[in-house]
Amino acid sequence: MVGKCIMFQGTSSHVGKSVMVAGLCRHFLRAGFRVAPFKSQNMALNSFVTVDGLEIGRAQGVQAEAAGLTATVEMNPILLKPKEDMVAQVIVMGKPYGDLSAREYREKYIPQALGIVSKALDNLREKYEVVVIEGAGSPAEINLKDRDIVNMSIAFMADAPVILVADIDRGGVFASILGTLELLTPEERKKVAGFIINKFRGDLSLLKPGLDFLEERTGLPVIGVVPYIKDLGIEEEDSVSLQDKKKSAGSPEELDIVVIKLPRISNYTDFDPLEAEEDLSLRYIDAAGELGTPDAVIIPGTKNTTADLQFLNSTGLSRQILDLSRQGRSVVGICGGFQMMGETLHDPEGTESSSLTHIEGLGLLPMSTTFLPQKLTRQVHAIVSSHSAWGELAGLELDGYEIRHGISDTYEDLPCVSVTVDGKEDIIGLASNDLLVLGSYLHNIFHNDLFRHRWLNTLRVSRGLSPLDPRELGDTKKRREESYDRLAAILAESLDMEKLYSITGIGPWKGDHS
Repeated sequence: MVGKCIMFQGTSSHVGKSVMVAGLCRHFLRAGFRVAPFKSQNMALNSFVTVDGLEIGRAQGVQAEAAGLTATVEMNPILLKPKEDMVAQVIVMGKPYGDLSAREYREKYIPQALGIVSKALDNLREKYEVVVIEGAGSPAEINLKDRDIVNMSIAFMADAPVILVADIDRGGVFASILGTLELLTPEERKKVAGFIINKFRGDLSLLKPGLDFLEERTGLPVIGVVPYIKDLGIEEEDSVSLQDKKKSAGSPEELDIVVIKLPRISNYTDFDPLEAEEDLSLRYIDAAGELGTPDAVIIPGTKNTTADLQFLNSTGLSRQILDLSRQGRSVVGICGGFQMMGETLHDPEGTESSSLTHIEGLGLLPMSTTFLPQKLTRQVHAIVSSHSAWGELAGLELDGYEIRHGISDTYEDLPCVSVTVDGKEDIIGLASNDLLVLGSYLHNIFHNDLFRHRWLNTLRVSRGLSPLDPRELGDTKKRREESYDRLAAILAESLDMEKLYSITGIGPWKGDHS
């Protein structure tokens, strides 16, 4: 039996489609269905590596986890990772296809992409009873519709009813819904089965006249109104959400940790476990005047290391980071941020830039990086070395994944993080002897609870604050599972589940399973 499909499209980006799909994947799982997520084409710098070393959108990795699954490449067959203005690296079935301009991608690649997408979707429908599909942006972008492979074309391919999601927190929710419908063709409008209004704050009774108007005007049902959920604890797809992150330090009793919001920041979800810690303030900043004197500065991953290093230099952030390091503040680099912390970066084959073959790094670690065309993507089980400088961190085992171009070499015996591949030790992280400077290629390093807890305690002790009791150690995986369950429960309460089940065609709803 071929699995049923239901699709969630938005009136714009950042309306909550990714989170909605994750929550419904968890709901259907708890209702006893074999369920999987699907997004044909994802444009995002937050990515995830599957167990077989293939790269997909991070959101689909999260949605798979909510569905109780190990993520596979079929869940996101095409991933676009913006690299420069109007240029993106195109990832097809988890592997790099090439760097294409927007025009090249639309004119040269999209015609052959539909077959790849269709095969991936068919594979999922053969394995699962329900496939929850996420669209991208808006289906009403009339300048893009002739090459659509992610919204209405997928709804027709999957024979999927479409639920249109709108964000009321932005304002103009009724205009955005009606305007979207107006720009759809008659055939496309027939695919829309109802609406969900997301991120509502306030008295629902005051919204009812608008809901009645919407249903009368369109002849379609409002499936539900989902409240604004604070501190949901589920990773978001778009860097647009970084605009909502705080920029001011917390109380003097809290650690102050700053993440540099690079122009091409990638995998910023690496720091979600830090956001969940109650004893620290995590700030995202992109201007020198906002930096202050934090306890630690984190330089995150990036899709273009050299371009974002030039951004640090041009804004004065490089100088400030070096000044903070000399003052004894901690500096941490992840992936591209780790590469920036070395002394030199070489690009002999133009992997990152067609014009820049060499650039000086920040000089915080004695290493050099050479970019290579081949991309390394793998899940790894790493080991913190037994070097005495690590203290309580020595010997810890770390799980995470790598997504990188290039290799880094060091010429000093320093505390390191390593992984053994084919019997050979590969160093994927380095630290200074005082541990104030630390860098690693390992994404999700802070998702390792014991490592995160002990590293934060080193910062607390250096500030003269009491270390946290090991019994207060957070459980990241447990917290994520609780967040999925909480979201599923909120959706079950907020949506007309009987109507949703009927629209999906999976039989009658048998009550709240969340």
